[in-house]
Amino acid sequence: MKLTILGGGGFRVPLVYGALLGDHAEGRVTHVTLFDLDSGRLSAIARVLAEQAAEVPDAPVVSATTDLDEALRGADFVFSAIRVGGLAGRAADERIALAEGVLGQETVGAGGIAYGLRTLPVVTHIARRIAELAPDAWVINFTNPAGMVTEAMSRILGDRVVGICDSPVGLGRRVARVLGADPREAWIDYVGLNHLGWLRGLRVGGHDVLPRLFEDERLLGSFEEGKLFGTEWLRSLGAIPNEYLHYYYFNREAVRAYREADKTRGAYLLDQQAGFYKEMEKPDTGALAAWQRTLADREATYMAHNREAAGVGDRAEEDLESGGYEKVALALMRAIARNERATLILNVRNRHTLSVLDADAVIEVPCFVDAAGAHPVSVDPLPYHAVGLVTAVKAVEREVLAAAESGSRATAVKAFALHPLVDSVAVARRLVDGYTAEHEGLAYLRR
Repeated sequence: MKLTILGGGGFRVPLVYGALLGDHAEGRVTHVTLFDLDSGRLSAIARVLAEQAAEVPDAPVVSATTDLDEALRGADFVFSAIRVGGLAGRAADERIALAEGVLGQETVGAGGIAYGLRTLPVVTHIARRIAELAPDAWVINFTNPAGMVTEAMSRILGDRVVGICDSPVGLGRRVARVLGADPREAWIDYVGLNHLGWLRGLRVGGHDVLPRLFEDERLLGSFEEGKLFGTEWLRSLGAIPNEYLHYYYFNREAVRAYREADKTRGAYLLDQQAGFYKEMEKPDTGALAAWQRTLADREATYMAHNREAAGVGDRAEEDLESGGYEKVALALMRAIARNERATLILNVRNRHTLSVLDADAVIEVPCFVDAAGAHPVSVDPLPYHAVGLVTAVKAVEREVLAAAESGSRATAVKAFALHPLVDSVAVARRLVDGYTAEHEGLAYLRR
């Protein structure tokens, strides 16, 4: 079975390959094709993968190419993890937004809109090439903004594109751990959009154990989200929000922390990864060790500005483990390729799951997965406060999709202006001017 990884020179590709190395069952991935426009990054990551595979006799064969069509031909699965504009683009998104006093995070607020406008034309082209060259392939999308990108690709590929994210998985694992439950045996009641969802229940043996968490002040404040949001606010909500909701619930504090920081997250990662890829140009560099050191630092500093705004200090060691998006991707591929039923939290078309959204809106909910794909399960309605955020942000996503399709500057301005974290039409206009002046990939909006 052939897996093509788009963005194959990306820093987190070794996580995916590492998961594949542990799969020895029949019907496993035997060939991995890395696609990237940057041949230097491809070469660096290929070296890391080679060291990972050194002691694995049946490791998947790895090839690399800068030709998209070559990468797609014969693919059974396509994993999309591209970053249009690179980390320099992300850093610019943050800088331009913060200059206007609004959030520039890559998936939330003005930064997420700018990233989407830059990315959607590219992923739409990729989806059309997949439909032409690998029509039977399944697409697993991790490209951000994941919900918006998955929805754009689904307009061409239908239900054969599924979005994944590690945030809900990590949240569910942390809540299960503090309650003494095995995450593999717990049903996680989670619903929302990508980076905009809530954990509302954790069922173990048919019983919801989440109320026990709210009753215990020590437990509720002992893990990442309890520290980030505060126990009083979690009890008010009656749910555990995805960590990205901190940008909404504590927006002023988050913006202030970003503006006062020496570097934004994007600028920090830009420098960090530039150092890694520069080091990889030396032929005697231990590739895997260099990558592991860089990864450990990346995980330790994740959402550091938000923790600073909340006054909670560094991440606890037990919270450093990521949600494991590579494990979600592998489980998804196994379920489809081998018809091994699995339950996963995924980004899929709504169908009739949330009545406040139309059937084609991509949402993030638990799904049953089998050879026919991912099927969203029925969930309880959202409370009104969540309905407000979900529908407002989905309306913005639709305007971004429309702007990317039409090239309309007015529609792009509307997308920014309607977002709950952008509080002025005048600011929205300046943001569009700033982003189009900065990014060549947004030239289509300059008319």
